[in-house]
Amino acid sequence: MNRWIPLNFSMTHWIRLLLGSLLFSATSLMLSGAYSATWGEWSTWGDQGDGTYWNPVLPSDYSDLDCIRVGADYYAISSTFQFSPGMVILHSRDLVNWTIVGHAITDLTKISPELNWDRMNRYGRGIWAGALRYHDHTFWIYFGTPDEGYFMTKAKEITGPWEPVHPVFAEAGWDDCCPFWDDDGQGWLVGTNFKDDYKIHLWKLTPDGREIMRESDKVIYQSKGSEASKLYKFNGLYYHFFSEVQPEGRVIMMQRSKKITGPYWEKKQLKHADREAMEPNQGGLIEGPDGQWYFFTHHGRGSWEGRAASLLPVTWIEGWPIVGAVGADGIGQMVWSGKMPATGMSVGALPTSDEFSASTLPPQWEWNYQPRADKWSLTERPGWLRLHAFRPLESGNALKAGNTLTQRCLRTAASAVVVELDLGGMADGQHAGLCHFAKTFSMFGVTQNGARRTLENLINGATTTGPALTGNQLWLKSVWGLDGKSQYSYSVDGVTFTDFGPPYPLAWGNYRGDRLGLYSYNDCSNAGYVDVNFFHYAYAGSIPTNSSGK
Repeated sequence: MNRWIPLNFSMTHWIRLLLGSLLFSATSLMLSGAYSATWGEWSTWGDQGDGTYWNPVLPSDYSDLDCIRVGADYYAISSTFQFSPGMVILHSRDLVNWTIVGHAITDLTKISPELNWDRMNRYGRGIWAGALRYHDHTFWIYFGTPDEGYFMTKAKEITGPWEPVHPVFAEAGWDDCCPFWDDDGQGWLVGTNFKDDYKIHLWKLTPDGREIMRESDKVIYQSKGSEASKLYKFNGLYYHFFSEVQPEGRVIMMQRSKKITGPYWEKKQLKHADREAMEPNQGGLIEGPDGQWYFFTHHGRGSWEGRAASLLPVTWIEGWPIVGAVGADGIGQMVWSGKMPATGMSVGALPTSDEFSASTLPPQWEWNYQPRADKWSLTERPGWLRLHAFRPLESGNALKAGNTLTQRCLRTAASAVVVELDLGGMADGQHAGLCHFAKTFSMFGVTQNGARRTLENLINGATTTGPALTGNQLWLKSVWGLDGKSQYSYSVDGVTFTDFGPPYPLAWGNYRGDRLGLYSYNDCSNAGYVDVNFFHYAYAGSIPTNSSGK
């Protein structure tokens, strides 16, 4: 039986037919030993169900990762830039199968009004890299934004509630901060001033962890592009982890000292840049319960899926945690597969589909900027998502239309999304439908002029108009594979779909991979709405189908 993610929705049968041939081809290559380790050409990924895994373990946009273990549980955070809620939180029991458990920041306007729906002025900015730590029976997250400075929040439980974000250091030009609490309880914060030639600074934290002591400021390192700092203490020595740009690319580095303030008299490169693997670099060092060490990392150069996540083994050599396969030069290299850190766990699946039957949106959803709260609802028509239309900041531009609800695209052998819309509440001037966007965008849906509704496809502002629609029900679909070329189609009965428009190349931009989105806006007035019955998103799972397709 083919394995599809997810299985629990009514349209699985046509998705199987649609993607079956693509999966058969990809699986045959892998089973014949022709699996490609070329970036983006993986026919399988993650947990293989046989005690091994393949990288990437998350073939999607989980950038600027940090990871910790608390007991038998692993937790990770990933930057979210302008998306809301912000700073996504992941959970795993084996470092390979991950699920989304929530977000740390519900209101982005507490960071800046530029992150609100009425400004939308932080593409490529907003919430950058952060660090997650567990101290004093509390989860702490510190992060930076390039325009506003450093912030923190904390919670007793990983699922929250998280305290409102608090500014730790309100100054532009800083990134990649990380807290550290020493054995005596003193807290420290390390971070990079990228506007000042990437100098890495260290400060003491106030006892409550909410402020830095500015008089304690000390520069502990500086090099080309030095950032991604983490602080650790192993066997009585202080280790400063960071990345920097060398001729081979961005590499993982570490320096160590007998004192946290230095001098850091020893420095070691932990891993080569591995440009062909998109430069794995930022992440977290983790020790498993069995004493084995790992590095959970993002790939720092992005393609259309964004900066995906991989798990690399760590080998301690002469007091240094070497990341990946140790080469003859004592420096690590990319590893594409390995033994599962833990077995007996169920093979996980990132959530994607939604029937909109709950009272809240599940955590795979993130709005593009802080949404206008009075213009969407899950209760006005129970079992449906209602998206009210209002004027965009710029007509015909997906990047300037408020209340676009999004989630990440996955780069797997085959993916398909279908949504069902009820158009009965649409008004003159309204546009609604399904979109893909990063720095470029495509929008496929319906527009209403007077009482007339027509299909339309907008690609970076260029519009192609389709046939008139006479009924209120419309199904929209996007299908893509490893090549990242999305083909839109539509149906008026939910059974027969007709392709519309040319394939759209999914893209990378603003430090983000492609996003799927549901949009609804009105060029003429704040009027009209569209109801979404379901969002069905199936993708090729990590365990491959067999060669017989059964």
